[in-house]
Amino acid sequence: MKLIDKAKQAAVEGAVTKALEYLDKDPETNIPKLMDLVDKFTPKDWYKSQRDAIRNAIQDTNSNWYKLIMNLYQLDPGVRKVFFNNFIVNASLKGSARQEEVAAENNCNVPWAILLDPTSACNLHCTGCWAAEYGHKLNLDLETIDSIIRQGKELGVYMYIYTGGEPTVRKKDLIKLCEMHPDCEFLSFSNGTLFDEEFCDEILRVKNFVPAFSLEGSEEANDGRRGEGIYQKVMHAMKLLKDRGLPFGVSTCYTGMNVDSVSSEEYFDKLIDCGALFAWFFHYMPVGNDASPELLLTPEQREKMYRAIRQYRSTKAIFTLDFQNDAEFVHGCIAGGRHYLHINANGDVEPCVFIHYSNCNIKDTSLLDALKSPIFQAYHDNQPFNENMLRPCPMLENPEILRRLVEETGAKSTDLQSPESAEHLCGKCDKYAACWKEKADQLWDERQKEKAAKAGC
Repeated sequence: MKLIDKAKQAAVEGAVTKALEYLDKDPETNIPKLMDLVDKFTPKDWYKSQRDAIRNAIQDTNSNWYKLIMNLYQLDPGVRKVFFNNFIVNASLKGSARQEEVAAENNCNVPWAILLDPTSACNLHCTGCWAAEYGHKLNLDLETIDSIIRQGKELGVYMYIYTGGEPTVRKKDLIKLCEMHPDCEFLSFSNGTLFDEEFCDEILRVKNFVPAFSLEGSEEANDGRRGEGIYQKVMHAMKLLKDRGLPFGVSTCYTGMNVDSVSSEEYFDKLIDCGALFAWFFHYMPVGNDASPELLLTPEQREKMYRAIRQYRSTKAIFTLDFQNDAEFVHGCIAGGRHYLHINANGDVEPCVFIHYSNCNIKDTSLLDALKSPIFQAYHDNQPFNENMLRPCPMLENPEILRRLVEETGAKSTDLQSPESAEHLCGKCDKYAACWKEKADQLWDERQKEKAAKAGC
């Protein structure tokens, strides 16, 4: 990294640290003044657009963003301090600078976050779950996960996200990893059924573990997919965390069956009332030989989700991301190590949590070499996969691309139960992609006109 870039990074990190200390003194009064303090410590032309966006969001004390920041000050002070340091300073400032440096040196993608499966075991059998395709007997041992994290930090990665399986099947190892790497932030997708007071007390002690509970809308919609009584168990887990001042969020997979429920204002209000700080939305993917294409959305249903999340993002005090419909904000597909990669419980390094093809295994290759493997280089060389950011995925909206990438790179299926060919997987997406194209082009054109009109003001 150039000396001037290091100085710039250090200055911004220092400004952020001072700003957070300033907020702690009197958040209600100081939140609207936050960017004035940042301005004192950094030149006015550095990150100007980002700073202006934050400034506009927090100056109005009636805005949803101001309310969301105030909710952060309901958290345990020690947990909040660790979260800010690990997420903002380590992962988003120091880490991102190192990632860019390594990526430039090696002509490959370097991720912001690493998703990994501690285990393929799960205590539930949810309809349409891709994770079940791996079977239920695989585990990454503690030493392997530790090695992944140590290698990741060398590349500038301080954000680790557990998928599965159900990660909390291995509660003790998850807590141990938090202790081993206090400079990292760990997020875990979870069905919420294994959270008890003892585990929540341990989370409070280590301070760098954040769950994202899987919910599918109303109690009826959720339990129809996940099993009777699961919704109430998640509500109980949320209460345990909220009572301790611990942060948590929600992960929602939207399908043609639950889209009305998860796009409703009642659903968003319920999440906020429970204390959720964020909600991540995932489009259903027909992954696995037995996956049902019938759960895919119609173009009209996907448009409904697109508009609902944008509406509530500007009115509700909860941070939301729709990974299929928000690609414009990250310029397309974020997989293949561009912003994240996935390592399954067998150690296979995959470009995406939904794309189960790989050329290598973390047990016999380094993380950096995996990022240089053929399937990852193919992602690097072909992203974005479509100039219309409402068609970002090489599988769901551009199935002809994934077919080609898998064939050209020789990547093999990592599904140990029932290997699925790229042809079979993509074949389930062909009709969907064709139907969605017309609606996506219409919405994308509408979006470009909105942006042009705003820029002209």
